[in-house]
Amino acid sequence: MPSFCEVALPVPLDRTFTYAVPEFEQPARGARVIAPFRNEKLIGVVTATGVAEPTEFAAKSLEAVLDDEPLLGEHLLELAEWIAGYYLAPLGEVMRTMLPLMAEVRRTVYYRITDLGRDVLAKSLDGDGSHSSRNKRAMNGAQFENDEGIDSESHLSNKRRSMNGARPDSGGTGQSIERRVLERLAAGERVKVSTLRLATSASLQVLASMLRKKLIARETSAVERDARRTERFAVLEADARLPVLTKLQQAIMAELAANGGELSLAELRQKELPSSTLQTLVKRELVRIEERAAAFRLGGIEGAAQPLTLNESQLDALASIVAKLGEFHAFLLHGVTGSGKTAVYLKAMQRALDRGQSAILLVPEIGLTPQMAGLLDAAFGSRVALLHSALTPEERTEQWRRIHRGEAPVVVGTRSAIFAPVPNLGLILVDEEHDQSYKQEETPRYNARDVAVMRAKLSGAVVVLGSATPSLESWQNSVQGKYTRIEMNDRVKNRPLPEVELIDMRREFQETGQEQLFSRSLVEQTRQALERGEQAIILLNRRGYSFAVICRACGKKLECQNCAIALTHHKPSGLDLIARAGQRLECHYCGYKRTVPAKCPECDSEHLYYLGAGSQQGEERLAEIFPGARIGRMDRDTVRGRHDLEHLLARLHSGEINLLVGTQMIAKGHDIHGVTLVGVVGCDHALSMPDFRAAERVFQLMTQVSGRAGRGELPGRVVVQTYYPDHYAILAASKHDFAAFGERELKYRRWMHYPPFGVLANVLIQSEKLEEAAGWSAEIGKWFQKTTPEGVRVLGPCTAPIARIKNVYRFHLILKASSRKALNAALRGALAHADGAGIPRRNIVVDVDAQRLM
Repeated sequence: MPSFCEVALPVPLDRTFTYAVPEFEQPARGARVIAPFRNEKLIGVVTATGVAEPTEFAAKSLEAVLDDEPLLGEHLLELAEWIAGYYLAPLGEVMRTMLPLMAEVRRTVYYRITDLGRDVLAKSLDGDGSHSSRNKRAMNGAQFENDEGIDSESHLSNKRRSMNGARPDSGGTGQSIERRVLERLAAGERVKVSTLRLATSASLQVLASMLRKKLIARETSAVERDARRTERFAVLEADARLPVLTKLQQAIMAELAANGGELSLAELRQKELPSSTLQTLVKRELVRIEERAAAFRLGGIEGAAQPLTLNESQLDALASIVAKLGEFHAFLLHGVTGSGKTAVYLKAMQRALDRGQSAILLVPEIGLTPQMAGLLDAAFGSRVALLHSALTPEERTEQWRRIHRGEAPVVVGTRSAIFAPVPNLGLILVDEEHDQSYKQEETPRYNARDVAVMRAKLSGAVVVLGSATPSLESWQNSVQGKYTRIEMNDRVKNRPLPEVELIDMRREFQETGQEQLFSRSLVEQTRQALERGEQAIILLNRRGYSFAVICRACGKKLECQNCAIALTHHKPSGLDLIARAGQRLECHYCGYKRTVPAKCPECDSEHLYYLGAGSQQGEERLAEIFPGARIGRMDRDTVRGRHDLEHLLARLHSGEINLLVGTQMIAKGHDIHGVTLVGVVGCDHALSMPDFRAAERVFQLMTQVSGRAGRGELPGRVVVQTYYPDHYAILAASKHDFAAFGERELKYRRWMHYPPFGVLANVLIQSEKLEEAAGWSAEIGKWFQKTTPEGVRVLGPCTAPIARIKNVYRFHLILKASSRKALNAALRGALAHADGAGIPRRNIVVDVDAQRLM
């Protein structure tokens, strides 16, 4: 008799699926399988075996079993189920996040024509061939109807929307391209997506549009592949007799001989030696080509400061942590910037390794991994694994496999590293635990900090949440005794915290009569620091050159065509603030790009003006003021990969850069001993945002970036430019006084029943059709009004602060509750009602413990 199993698939459905198990294959709970699902072949995870045969339907059979043994152990499976329940996320999507092994499976996408597509194509061809027919229309954009009354122009593309701002495909209009797609598929065979796009010039957006209109159908196949990374080497043949060689052949032979008789092909290409010459040497049996496993470079910054001998407060912190190894215990490590928390982390990890346990260290940004990787590499060598999104799929797979085999008991990475399959987990460390980067902004919307606490509980491990500016949720947990708080109130070597000077930019304008990006005090103190041979950092927390282009005649901002947001100006050259036709505007949400128009599209005025300043403009202004400075910029435009970041940080550590300007990337955990001055420009604009966490984020950002100053032998100084010098968050940050800020902010949170004195969720309803999104949100809102869940307050529905992103309209409801149980029950009831009302689950986003409400 066939056996059956339950499989969690990565689809937006809150259920598992029953499949028949192929003969002679018995997958284990936690193993991966390939399962047919509609027209797709999906990779799922077995959640139960030996289940009863379904009676309502005939179960499909699994295509393949990929693993002989479970990849997810019982603790990780239990954690996945907790995440799915707590964050109301489909279990299959949670497990897909936990297993970054897509490189081991080759998925191929195909398209085929549907019956509706055939009808539309046939009617269009009839229209081309018959001059007397009622359906006759030329294929140049005129409408035509088929016998069922279908408006074929609506099927062969309305005005095609481009999600990336590119011009329509060069091969013709959207309608003619869709017709070419249907003609290519008319034979009935499925066609690979790459072949189809090459033959028809169709973009992915066109194919997606045709899929929505049911003109074509999508199918996928999935097969196992070898994901091992390899590298090819050229190796000198031993005892080869050297004939007469050309100059290029001699050059290759000399290079190989100078490098021990072998060199990778990649290194030979960098030396601009032709591959054809190498192949000639191979044919002449003077050189052979060998394929070997590719080496993985952990990365890290050479010359990064090594951990110091621990001082008294560090030793006390370490003793508290080590005493609890072997059991579940949660610590909040509250240490001022520069107090040596990283040294405590490293020593605690060593103690865990000494006990035969594994350790995971989470950092909020990829930007912190090079520095941390360098320290860990020096401390633990090959026992360290790295996990973050900047790795290639093959590199992530390789690192994951090393961890799973027990070769790397020390793991460092960003939020997804919390799922590392380390054996015998003993210690989890969450650095900068307050950082909102730990919250994933796509399904499953988990917070790695909270998942870390739950994983430690399930594994009987110690979890340490470290920060100079703890989240108020973690702080309140320490007040209530849920976490043990450890205080480190002094910097290492008793170095002083930097002195902070507040510059009132309102008074600056009154005294100078000009709106300047940098105040006189900041300019002068930067000049003095550079003249002393020191380094300075300027925080300007906006990307681009200017954050808006506005018409001075009508006040209209130039907005993205796909999103309800102003376009950001990225300036290629020039020094004035007058908007010039041809310069680049970009949307930071969808990537849409366009040039600055010659005239306002609203009123035809030529008076367009750039508004505000970003890091690119900051870099330009600093170059004008300090022509001799060695200036660098750190933001998402200059740092696009981990190698870019490592190179930039290495230049900063070496002193090659002595003046760095950038966004909040520069504020997080960097330890550069030459920095004595930090300037903070415009970070207080966030206080006007419609977010109850605005003051907390401004305090955290100011405190963290201030902590970059004075970490070496020389004292530091901070200059903060602000329009709100009397705001309690600004004042507390200027005094490095977390307790004063926390006391004031917690009073406000308690009055308003915001976290940590209540729980919160953001329910986002979205659709490409405005009327659908509005109607669905109204339907869910009426359900809440009718049922009035006890202990839950519902705000909305209303339009989201950003009403449209990527041509998707957005409405939301905010739920506040006194208990998590009441909130979870209300959300589950709403989702059940939405399902009964025909609202697709993929159009509803439930964000429990939301960090962003935009």
